[in-house]
Amino acid sequence: MKTIIVFGSFVGNTETMAGYIRDGLSQSGIEADMRDVMDVTAEILDEYDLLIIGSPTYEPKMIQEDMLPFYDQLESMKLSGKLAAAFGPGDSAWPDFCTAVEMLEERLRHCGAELVIENHMVDGIVEEHEDETLDWTKRLAQAAKQKSAG
Repeated sequence: MKTIIVFGSFVGNTETMAGYIRDGLSQSGIEADMRDVMDVTAEILDEYDLLIIGSPTYEPKMIQEDMLPFYDQLESMKLSGKLAAAFGPGDSAWPDFCTAVEMLEERLRHCGAELVIENHMVDGIVEEHEDETLDWTKRLAQAAKQKSAG
């Protein structure tokens, strides 16, 4: 199953999460390409079966600034037959905790992708949630394998 992790990251937290997700997928027998959103366009998603997209939430636009062009490109994509999941870090002290993750999920669903697992939102220091992120990723891998097997 060809898999990509696309992330937008400002201070490195989302990139760290993406690395944990890549490690968890590898432990589950799925190799994944990990790409900074600045280095891809949405059209690259056509090449993949499993799409894992992550962004932190920032005011006032909610989606991380580097992710905005990619997010806008997604709107016109046809992702039927693709499996997908969304993730991101946040701080529950802010009123819009992880809104970007919810926006990514909605956009993926709108484009026809099948969300294979609930989103993964981390509150606070990302490194304190490594085990939780690895567990989520292993559940993601299992669900994706089951769905791709039909």
